[in-house]
Amino acid sequence: MVTTPSSNGLERLERVRASLSRAQTRARRELIIFGIAFGCGLFLMPILIWMVGNRMLGPYTHGQNLHAGPFALLGDFLLGLFHGSLVFWVVALGPALLLLIVRVLYALIRALPAIRSGL
Repeated sequence: MVTTPSSNGLERLERVRASLSRAQTRARRELIIFGIAFGCGLFLMPILIWMVGNRMLGPYTHGQNLHAGPFALLGDFLLGLFHGSLVFWVVALGPALLLLIVRVLYALIRALPAIRSGL
């Protein structure tokens, strides 16, 4: 089969387009996963912290309110994030960081047999 320069160029262009499409799909998937993990860190983690703290330490007090609920803690948590407190940001980014650590460890474990066979 004889290929003309234009058909060869079109095939190359199609491969580049397909590669970019896969990259965009992967980037979009990663952003969605990070967004879900970050959302859990913003809203689910403070509620879980309130639940455990309420059971183990007693009710959460918010100023003069001795029995403030989980939304008072969530409000204080979001205010701490707004003020830039490192502790609050660690809690908010915790699920995303945990996910990142698990992925890195998984990649290292998968690469370990390939590294050993190369030695």
